[in-house]
Parts: sequence; structure tokens; C-alpha cells
Amino acid sequence: MTQPTPHPQHTALSLAASGVPVLPLRRGKVPFGNCTACADNTCGGRPNMKTPGPCRCPAPCHAWAAATTEPAVIVSPPWAAAWRRAVCVGYHPGGADLTVVDLDDAEAIAWARATLPATRTVPTTRGEHWIYRGAMTSRNKVRSGVDIKSTMAYARWLGYGTGAMAALPDAVHALAVKEPSPAPSAPQTLPGPLRGGQGECPHRTPVFLERGIAMAEQRITEASSAVHATVYRTFLAVLSRHGRCGCLTDTHVTRLFTAAQAKGESPRHCTDAWTNARTGLGL
Repeated sequence: MTQPTPHPQHTALSLAASGVPVLPLRRGKVPFGNCTACADNTCGGRPNMKTPGPCRCPAPCHAWAAATTEPAVIVSPPWAAAWRRAVCVGYHPGGADLTVVDLDDAEAIAWARATLPATRTVPTTRGEHWIYRGAMTSRNKVRSGVDIKSTMAYARWLGYGTGAMAALPDAVHALAVKEPSPAPSAPQTLPGPLRGGQGECPHRTPVFLERGIAMAEQRITEASSAVHATVYRTFLAVLSRHGRCGCLTDTHVTRLFTAAQAKGESPRHCTDAWTNARTGLGL
């Protein structure tokens, strides 16, 4: 015999008891709009839903920022009215120290299976949610059919899924890193040394340059997360200090690229990051 589907409010109370912040979702699987007092953030809280803010509205306002684990709030009159109209339960993954990799289609699922560590998986209408232990910055459209929902975002509750939950890997952190778009004519091969620099050379001895390259290699090697961003920022730092005097050689660039590729970066990403750093500095 088929078990009846629990009422959204009952599901919400169960999740809240386990420490998952919840909120009601209306038709269209979206949060309820702010009440009159909070419309357009006139209450002064949660500007653009980026911070919890000082607002203490008793209604389920401000989308993800309203998510709660308090049973008294969930059954309060303003929330009870929302639950009667709710079609499903939403939750704030970041508030539960979770990250959801939302895979919208079969192609995205195939990519995840080939790229990401296995973790708890929840089927969705069109694809799957891969849920990792640990919170991070949310970002939509990190690649075709893939969104990341964690802090300052909500996800639809679709059940507990299957599989053991894995720790949030660097590969997912890296997806949320924003970098400048590659220059239209960015080369895809190892760039040559910078020559013809017009600045005064600060390298009083070869040791000065050697120490800078070694420190840059170490920074990349020791990156435990956000490797994409670390590589780009390290290239930027090296070029800002050593890029205008013409002292960097192919050997120096190769060392930096080798360190980045040892952390899983592709040759193309290394070249794009180097080119973007040079462009940003006007080199």
C-alpha cells in the first residue's frame, strides 16, 4: 500500500529537529514574497538577501534568510498560513553546513560521475542533487546544467537520497571561482618570457628572483581549496613584481605552470590565467 505524502509542515518539523533550516515554497517551487512591511527591504534587513540583517519579521520573508530550525516559528500563525499554500519544503544548505551540486540533465550527471567524488545522491525531476558535507559560496551556471547551492541559497527538499555523504572537495570549490574571461587571442601554448620591459630591474641578485618564484610555487602547492583562484592570484603577484623588467624566462614560467598542473589545473587554464594576469596589469 502506498504511503501518503507527508504534509510539508510535518516534513519541515522533522528536518528542523535534525538541524536543517527550512522554509515553505509556493507554486513554482519558489519562496513566498515578503510581507508588506518587508517589501523592497523597507524593514532595513537582509539587503538583497545577502545577510540575515536586523529584521525579525514573524512571517517567512526574505527567502533563504527566513529558513529556521525553530519549531515554534514553523507552527506560528504567519508560517502556518504559508504552509497551507505551500507545495513543498525548501531548505538552506549552507545553514546545515551542506553544499548541493544541482545537476539538471544527463550530460551534467555524466560529467559529475567522471569528475567529482561520489557522495549522497537525490533524484530530481530532471537530474540529481549531489550533496556534500561542508558549506561554500553559492553560484549558478558554473557549467552547462550545473548550479551550486549552499550559503545564501535555498534548495528543494526531495528526500534523504542514497549513498554516504562525502566531504566537500576542492573540485567543487573551484567551480565557484570567478576569473576574468580569456583574452580573445589568448594563446594555448606556453607563453614566452617577457622581454623588452621598460621598468627598472629590482633584482639586485639572482637570489631575489629565485626566492619569489619558489614562494609562488609553494603558495600554489599548499592550496587546499579554490585552486583556480590561487593560481590566478599567484600569477598576478609574480607578474606585478617581476613582469616589467624582462627577467622572467621560460624556465620560470614552466616552473609555475608545473606547480599548477600538479594541483590538477589544465595547460589551457594555466595559459588563460597567465594571459589574464598580464592583461590585467597592462603587460
